Amino acid sequence: MTETTIPVTVAGGALEVRAGGTSGPALVFAHYWGGSAGTWNGVIGRLRPEQATVRFDQRGWGASRALPGPYHLDQLADDLARVVETCVSGPYVLVGHSMGGKVSQLLAARRPTGLAGLVLVAPAPPQPPAMVTEEYRRGLSHAYDSPETVRHAVEHVLAATPLPETELGAVVHDSLAAGDAARQEWPLRGIAQDITTAVRGIDVPVTVLAGEKDVVEPSRVLRECLLPHLPHATLTTVPRVGHLLPLEAPEAVAAALHDFLAHITGRAEAAADGGETTKGAGIR
Repeated sequence: MTETTIPVTVAGGALEVRAGGTSGPALVFAHYWGGSAGTWNGVIGRLRPEQATVRFDQRGWGASRALPGPYHLDQLADDLARVVETCVSGPYVLVGHSMGGKVSQLLAARRPTGLAGLVLVAPAPPQPPAMVTEEYRRGLSHAYDSPETVRHAVEHVLAATPLPETELGAVVHDSLAAGDAARQEWPLRGIAQDITTAVRGIDVPVTVLAGEKDVVEPSRVLRECLLPHLPHATLTTVPRVGHLLPLEAPEAVAAALHDFLAHITGRAEAAADGGETTKGAGIR
């Protein structure tokens, strides 16, 4: 898939957004804590070549490392909203992984124009789980202190299947590509932020993917801390994989996105047949 780079003005500077394809609804990706736009390479490579996609490094990470704080969830949701406003015309689907899933929930709760659905990949739930204690958060804040700690986190916590050395190297690079303030905001504060009141306003179709062996956001936690607040969401468990679904099972994530797009497109066509109008999709 050929992508173009679109500069998007946000508070304090600009994001470099990569957009590809022309056929919608567009998929707008938000990566996990420690990830990057590149986290989605395997997923996007398995989509239809014409599928519209939008991805970027979130504030404080990778190519967006120089952007100033704050780096809290509301600011990240504001950035995501600006990306959509600038790069997408017509309906779109937010696709958020882990921290990016919580950011996507916050934006979806605002009921932005054009939002057609929400795909949450091993998402951080809106209700902080009981395991997210202050001690847990302090420990988590040191997970990306060095290449050695990142490798340990991937091999013993984040992934349930071995990653190829090239992918593991990319994960290590991405996880270290942040300033201290951006790297620590999520484990020390964002992961413990309760957004349950906000997410109850989400009124679009939602699908959730969980890794069978995920110890970060296990399916039982999602059933306890996410589904009660998004009762219309559906949850699917992907066998044999852990928290890094876009890297461990990109084909399963791509297939789920294909099925979800078919579902919401069918809903839109049915609505149009009933006399309602829908707007076409595209990338600006």
